[in-house]
Amino acid sequence: MLKTISRAALVAAAIAFSPLPSFAADIAGAGSTFAFPIYTKWADSFKKETGDAVNYQGIGSGAGIKQLQSKTIVFAGTDIPMKVEDLKKNGFVQWPMVMGGIAAVVNIDGVKPGQLVLDGPTLANIYMGNVKKWDDAAIKKLNPSLTLPSADIQVVRRADGSGTTFNFTDYLSKVSQDWADKVGSDASVEWPVGVGAKGNDGVAGTVGQTKNSIGYVETAYIKQNNMTYVDMINKAGKHVSPTVDALQAAAANADWAHAPGYYQILTDQPGDASWPITAATFVVVYADPSDKAASGEVVKFFDWAYKNGNAAASDLNYIPMPAGVTDMVRKTWASDIKNK
Repeated sequence: MLKTISRAALVAAAIAFSPLPSFAADIAGAGSTFAFPIYTKWADSFKKETGDAVNYQGIGSGAGIKQLQSKTIVFAGTDIPMKVEDLKKNGFVQWPMVMGGIAAVVNIDGVKPGQLVLDGPTLANIYMGNVKKWDDAAIKKLNPSLTLPSADIQVVRRADGSGTTFNFTDYLSKVSQDWADKVGSDASVEWPVGVGAKGNDGVAGTVGQTKNSIGYVETAYIKQNNMTYVDMINKAGKHVSPTVDALQAAAANADWAHAPGYYQILTDQPGDASWPITAATFVVVYADPSDKAASGEVVKFFDWAYKNGNAAASDLNYIPMPAGVTDMVRKTWASDIKNK
């Protein structure tokens, strides 16, 4: 069984069997599975240092926003930034916590991490069902020295509403007009081909168990499970791997100061070193929460994470927010959230 599945089970078991805390303001959050590895790691450290508990469930960005709207949680994690008009309509405030990457992963006998190279149009054609076999001419052209099987490509995609899917399909829409016209980008789309799996864990597990498969997951899951990732040809035509440096290169020019409501999509950025499927993950809360004590704890937790969580984030291949951005976010907390 993959480590992600085991880890998720251990986290769930720990939450289920932990004694009830003695204070009133537990933090209950849910949403992005993209953010799940770092939020749970931060939560473990935060509880050891402060005694305060955080319960974050990776159920997908769309489901997280729905739970926040129904007020069953205190904060939502989402990889799909909400536009400022939607924030105002719902009475929400959002801010970015970390940036990360999404990469294709494969399970092909004899192919090691980073050996297989794809470009955006070929990746889109695989998910369109136009490229059906691993030894297709388009793939062989990108991998002239790699021996690939004449086997059907088993496509794996998300079955649930997902910010990971939003950013993945946003990228495919930017590099393939055919994909943009026929499928488009959203948290859930009408997939032309493939089998669905729930969450990053589900996609990672299905790819791990299916020969000749391809899926897409957040890069932290790749590192945790030693998965076989695919290198990409980026917008500048350069061969890049999903490293921290490549993610940082893509995120370097993000203009957060001029993004109303922190609305930013970071896919297909220019630059020789840029990883093409880079994304930020966001926290969403009520501007005027009914449970102000719990909402105050949310701010306390994420402020602690900004101050103390960068090393843990980097260990999991996330990119911490620059200090200038965290300063802006703290001003947003003070001005836009009524926690008293």
